[in-house]
Amino acid sequence: MERPEAWSVEKPSSGDRNRSLERGVEILRAFRPGADLLGNGELAERTGLSRATVSRLTQTLVDGGLLERDRSRRAYRLAAPILSLAHAMRTGSPVLAVAGALMRSEAEKRKINVGLAVADRDEMVYLESVRYSRRVSWRNVVAGQRVPMELTSLGRAWLAAADEPVRKRLLAHFKARRGREWGELSREIAQAVASVRDEGYCWASWQPQVVALATPIFPHGHPVHVLNMSVAGDETPQAVVERLQEPLLALAKQLQERLAAA
Repeated sequence: MERPEAWSVEKPSSGDRNRSLERGVEILRAFRPGADLLGNGELAERTGLSRATVSRLTQTLVDGGLLERDRSRRAYRLAAPILSLAHAMRTGSPVLAVAGALMRSEAEKRKINVGLAVADRDEMVYLESVRYSRRVSWRNVVAGQRVPMELTSLGRAWLAAADEPVRKRLLAHFKARRGREWGELSREIAQAVASVRDEGYCWASWQPQVVALATPIFPHGHPVHVLNMSVAGDETPQAVVERLQEPLLALAKQLQERLAAA
């Protein structure tokens, strides 16, 4: 995935931001499913940093226990402490502490999938995903998985809740990335944003035979989260929307109220 110019770590930092720390974080961000073993050259290409800078940072991250070095392949992979950090985040999240049981109950009662996600740059990251499907091979979504912001109901609901300058910057990035696809895609996003504002939710079907509805929630003191419900099967989008719009908004309201009282 190309790196949006607005996020380049080569740009001068301001205030008290630490450039070395920012660059180290970019190194860690470069590792994704399917890219679990990366050499300095690949890391330089993915982050936009010089190879000399990458070499210094990977050594520091190895010394700090966050990367492992594969000497035979002259490459690096994420180390186990990264997983412990993710576990600490999940178990310490007040939003997940409230949302988890409600999401599981709704998924079991309605035999649907229920997810909760937040934005990270131009993607959405699942914090929790309760899956119900007789054909689980179609989708296997787990906490930490990323999905495209511009294609999904999760991302489009988040865009509807984003500040205008942020949304414009992201739309410009998507336009540059999608090329000829952008005309139709931009219309779908505009319709989704309008739907969230008018109806409280939007829907999308970016994977075959999977329809998802999503709505933003606003936990006090936390970033915007997005709640979604989805089903896999032969139902038409209209049928899924009619079946799930009220349960989705009711669950979002319940979650918002529980978080406010927590």
